[in-house]
Amino acid sequence: MITDTFIRNRITELRLIKGVSEYKMSYDLGHSKSYIQSISSGRALPSLSELLYICDYFGISPKDFFDEEKTYSPIYEEFCRTAAALDDETLQMFLPIMEQLKEKQ
Repeated sequence: MITDTFIRNRITELRLIKGVSEYKMSYDLGHSKSYIQSISSGRALPSLSELLYICDYFGISPKDFFDEEKTYSPIYEEFCRTAAALDDETLQMFLPIMEQLKEKQ
């Protein structure tokens, strides 16, 4: 079940993975310096439209945000950011390598 606590904790988790402070994230989203801190501390929750901006800020879909099973690691996030910058032809070259690595695990 999704609760207020889940939303607060997810924002904190994603913020820490991204390596930004509450102040910086608040500023990046166009809010006062205490905006994210007020969410983290339980004094406020983001509106639906603001939550969509937060998802965009982290580069994830709302579905991924609310997926309780999904965990994030800094290496995975960096891999995804790097892969997103590559064209399809280059990505196609990496697929066989990734399949081989997956088989070895």
